[in-house]
Amino acid sequence: LVFRYGQRLALDQLDLKISAGQIFALLGPNGSGKSTLFRILATLECNWQGRVTVLGNDLRQEATSIRQRLGVVFQSPSLDKKLTVRENLRCQGILYGLQRRELANRIDEVAQQLGIRDRLDERAETLSGGLKRRVELAKGLLHRPRLLLMDEPSTGLDPASRLDLWMALSQLQHDHQVSVVLTTHLLEEAD
Repeated sequence: LVFRYGQRLALDQLDLKISAGQIFALLGPNGSGKSTLFRILATLECNWQGRVTVLGNDLRQEATSIRQRLGVVFQSPSLDKKLTVRENLRCQGILYGLQRRELANRIDEVAQQLGIRDRLDERAETLSGGLKRRVELAKGLLHRPRLLLMDEPSTGLDPASRLDLWMALSQLQHDHQVSVVLTTHLLEEAD
């Protein structure tokens, strides 16, 4: 995989394979191409060279199929602060075609798994940073993706919230065999 921003080479002959059910951390300083790779894998960038296969699908030819099986947790918050946690999750579920009973069941499931069930009817703006990050993760997992992409997932979290996030993620990865690719500049986070 090769990607350039004008004359600047961001990704130079990147070649990697991530196995099913694996947690894979891309570790590097700011400006090292981590977020560029994240954007490519998330089907948000198309001016790259090479061959990329995600979940057995060619990224150039089958981006729509990939998007349906991909969960994404961006570095920047994506919650609507004025909506409740449940409303944020419902909006996300509807985008993936979940409806009525199935959507309600999935919301209950991810809320239970991530320890946010008692927060479903609270506005997102009232939550702590760690709880907001859990809701972001719930949004990414709601449609049961096969691959979860997380860009700098612990940005802005205190050490206790960071540990809670990793424990929840590890449990979900174990229970559902979701492959996880994350970007980070923190060595302990990658470890």
